[in-house]
Amino acid sequence: MKNHTVNIFHTAPLLIPAVCLMAGIVLGSHLLLSVPLCIVVLLAMVITTALLGRWSILQTIGIALCSIILGILVIEMDMSKVDHGEPSRIERTQQYFLHQRSVLLQRLESTGLSDDQYAVVAAMALGDKSALTKELRETYSKTGASHILALSGLHLGIIYALLSMLIVGRRWQMITQVAIILSIWAFVFLVGMSASVVRSAVMLTVYALLAIGHRHKMSVNTLAFTAIVMLLVTPKALFEVGFQMSFMAVFSILLFVPLFYRPFSAEYLMTHRAISWLWGMVAVSIAAQIGVAPLIAYYFGRFSCYFLLTNFIVIPAATIILYLSLATLLIPSIGVVLASIVGLLNTTLLFIATIPGATIEDLHPSIMLTVSLYGVIFAAYYLLWLTIPKSE
Repeated sequence: MKNHTVNIFHTAPLLIPAVCLMAGIVLGSHLLLSVPLCIVVLLAMVITTALLGRWSILQTIGIALCSIILGILVIEMDMSKVDHGEPSRIERTQQYFLHQRSVLLQRLESTGLSDDQYAVVAAMALGDKSALTKELRETYSKTGASHILALSGLHLGIIYALLSMLIVGRRWQMITQVAIILSIWAFVFLVGMSASVVRSAVMLTVYALLAIGHRHKMSVNTLAFTAIVMLLVTPKALFEVGFQMSFMAVFSILLFVPLFYRPFSAEYLMTHRAISWLWGMVAVSIAAQIGVAPLIAYYFGRFSCYFLLTNFIVIPAATIILYLSLATLLIPSIGVVLASIVGLLNTTLLFIATIPGATIEDLHPSIMLTVSLYGVIFAAYYLLWLTIPKSE
């Protein structure tokens, strides 16, 4: 275990730069430093770090300091940016896709869905939450199902799987992967480019590129790379709740899911597919909840006690609803089936929300306590990995 814990920084060498970049952005948002000064200091640190090649520890410290200074630089540049009034090419592209989304939303609205049914489908399929009522948001929040209303890795993963089935061609794997990724990014523009969906798209892009070479795909290093790319482009995203929760959920999944699988051998899971699927749902749900629970408590003052039960309902339902939503846009008559499933989902979640003890309210920990909770979580991760034996 010592090797695993220590080597997480060797298997994920971008983790330290990513964390230090975040620290630099936070520092830079509270400091008033000139951009030229930051550039000069950064160049000096880069040269100094390059000269420390013989001393790996000192070079690692140098890389960390470079990342902090880079974080300060990008946030200072972002805050000093002058708005010239003319939309950029990306903004014009986004406006075009948002117009197309409004056309698709009108088509969905005309399929006979009730107000609440339409609100859920619009949020899950096209990223438009404007129709969600306060009561509906509260129901999903209490049951721990809010994550299916925010487009993220779950939704893009479903679309990626669908496109992978439709675009078959091992002989032309590079072409098919490029076609899938271009389709994914078109969808990202269509749904508004929220932090969680952009994070998922970047990770899926890396996944697809690595799949071409048959290499290991999802990892903490991939997540760190995604964070660095996003923060260099939009450093203020670090302060968005969606960005924080999206990355902490995935980071926790990447850490804890392998831990939860340690008691089972690969042979056992291969011969007991039902148990493997069931435990996979449990492991991912608990791991994600561990990652976001302190943030949910800090921002929303709530903990959903029945999140595990909820996930067994909403994740299969989300898959069906997303597929049916796409089919309904092509064949409106399918909207009747879609309405039935969404209505059943809303009714089920409303029932779960009324069960006694569904939530623990009024938590609101301080920033220091929230950070401390994450310290406790990662300490517990270390201890659990030491104590849980790995099945052969």
